[in-house]
Amino acid sequence: MRKSIASIVAVAAVALVSTVATAKPASVTWSPPIPGTIVQQTSLGFNGETGAAQWHAIASKKFVGSGNGQSFYQWYLSIYALRNGAYRLRYQSPRNGAPLAHVEQASGERMWFPVQSLRIVGSATLMHAGVQQLVVQSQEMAADCGSATVAVFATKPGGSIGPVATVTNSCDLAATISSDGASIVLTGPYYKADAPLCCPTKPKVSATLRYANGKWIETPSYFKIQ
Repeated sequence: MRKSIASIVAVAAVALVSTVATAKPASVTWSPPIPGTIVQQTSLGFNGETGAAQWHAIASKKFVGSGNGQSFYQWYLSIYALRNGAYRLRYQSPRNGAPLAHVEQASGERMWFPVQSLRIVGSATLMHAGVQQLVVQSQEMAADCGSATVAVFATKPGGSIGPVATVTNSCDLAATISSDGASIVLTGPYYKADAPLCCPTKPKVSATLRYANGKWIETPSYFKIQ
């Protein structure tokens, strides 16, 4: 049985992340400006621990409309690098791709979909000694419980920034960084291929995502790695 649109919106309103912000650097310029309202932000060291202040990841949301007593938002993940005295945008979702989609108004309705939420999980040294990766989780819903994503961002050859691992699951997927800082703990419902969204095969399971020998390994293999 699929969830109604009204219940989806209500759940999303409750699920919106609270502000857990590392203080924004004082007297800095964001180029271009951060879209919407900042909900979370953190500094990190994509190019080494001592360079943590050189990078900043920001989760923000921008109001797009309201209907049926609910407010709808476009969420953004923005990653800036400090260059020549200003923080300059190096990656932004949805503009540059995953994990977020563009929110669009439903035809003939004062409703916008997908209903989104986004949370910065944190940063950790997951792949190589001395450099950090960024971990974020997001959820998008429309006429049912939708899908959830955990994405790991890192620098790529040539200096670009982008997701290097993406894990998805129906309805829900949460992430925490392990106590040793070397892996990610994934938690959510487990669905076999033929399981309906109303009835997960197991309502709550946990798996560990770890980078080893040049690839990402999930143990046990409950969730889909893209």
